[in-house]
Amino acid sequence: MPIENHGHEYEFEPQFGLPERLPSDEQVLWQGAPDVRTLAASAFHVRKLVLYFGLLMLACAWPALQSGEGLMAVLQALRWIGPLSLTGLLCVWTLAWMTARTTVYTVTNKRIVMRLGIVLTVSFNLPLKRIAAADVRSLEGGFGDISLALQGDDRIAWVHLWPSVRPWHINQPQPTLRAIADVHTVAAQVRDAWSQATGLAAQPAVQQSTSRHGVADLQVSPL
Repeated sequence: MPIENHGHEYEFEPQFGLPERLPSDEQVLWQGAPDVRTLAASAFHVRKLVLYFGLLMLACAWPALQSGEGLMAVLQALRWIGPLSLTGLLCVWTLAWMTARTTVYTVTNKRIVMRLGIVLTVSFNLPLKRIAAADVRSLEGGFGDISLALQGDDRIAWVHLWPSVRPWHINQPQPTLRAIADVHTVAAQVRDAWSQATGLAAQPAVQQSTSRHGVADLQVSPL
């Protein structure tokens, strides 16, 4: 069963997060969406932008601070860069919020469905039998990402998936469930569903490296 892309915009959904009602022999095992704060930090790099704009504002205000010209001189130095920085951060946060609000991930006993898109909604259908491996990246607060490596020549364009795609894997994009809660519990459900769908045993392994938050990453390798 090839990967399907239902590329039309939905005016309604027959079943939440899905382009069509599931057959009688298929059940939803888990359904969720990205956490907006975690998504903003991990995919949209809001924290790095805050640091960048903060340093930029400090550089603009530094001459006035160094010369001791007073508060009014500092505010005068920030009259342009301050509002522009806040506007930029607000735009990025709004984009992250809208992305989290319109994204739905669904795991069934036969496939993983990703409903994506703020303006034009698309649904990617990933049959479990076409998934070669799943890698889990732990983030703070129990959130994390689950990246799916596809078998054979199946490919979905990186730009069509972003931000629900593994970072820096542009030539071979990996669809990714981004910033989801209880990521290891969801990963176990994906692993069990994959094993039942394929009749093969998944092989979980803990990597030696740790995430930037000091939490060991879990790699679930079905094959």
